[in-house]
Amino acid sequence: MRKISERKRIVVKVGTSTLTHRTGCLNIRRVENLVKTLADLQNAGHEIVLVSSGAIALGMGKLGLTRRPKDTPGKQACAAVGQCELMYMYDKFFAEYSLVVAQMLLTKYILLEDRREHVVNSLERLLSQGVIPIVNENDTVAIDELELEVGENDSLAAMVANIANADLLVIMSDIDGLYDKDPHVHEDARLIPEVGEITEEIRRLAGGAGSSLGTGGMATKIRAVELAYEADIDVVLMNGKNPRRLYDLFEDKPVGTFFEKVK
Repeated sequence: MRKISERKRIVVKVGTSTLTHRTGCLNIRRVENLVKTLADLQNAGHEIVLVSSGAIALGMGKLGLTRRPKDTPGKQACAAVGQCELMYMYDKFFAEYSLVVAQMLLTKYILLEDRREHVVNSLERLLSQGVIPIVNENDTVAIDELELEVGENDSLAAMVANIANADLLVIMSDIDGLYDKDPHVHEDARLIPEVGEITEEIRRLAGGAGSSLGTGGMATKIRAVELAYEADIDVVLMNGKNPRRLYDLFEDKPVGTFFEKVK
């Protein structure tokens, strides 16, 4: 088994619940800790790609909305406003550690069609220059994803890990990892530390969305793992509540659930 500490190119996906309070407003302390930790990992020699949700939720906060819009134009408006807020935040915080970020807004269609090569080339050039790409789904134009709300950023993160030829995908969510039963319902639920194969039993264990602000439930994360497995990329699912636990992960300490594909 290859150690986590040996993985160089890392795609980190953070969900809305990691970036915001329950009010939808930015969780400043957590974001600062996340950025500081990622900056330190970059300085240690890792290459970081950050796939970040949160645009719609931040847009809601900026517009003073207490409920997520149900209509597509409303969600698009929130995404357009929130994306500005999201990038301003990352640019400001990473700049404090002398790191440059770049925005990449993608849809699954761009990644699946002939334009994929241009995305690959752009990503490689950014990484070669020490830039941290901040990737998000282009919610303002991705109408079907907005309507279906299927947690596309989990799958998007797996696709980005594929085109980036990443060594590892880390999905940070509002749960510690995959459990043998729903931990929100069963107090005796136990964390599953390692998963080598996605079986029907594993799919059965995947529950629904755990946050009213985010859209990605455990099922979409398992789907993201399957996509990553297709590209021979291992995945870690961990809680984003304490971003500094990334240090433990890259010191080869057990964190969350490690999905290592059986070779």
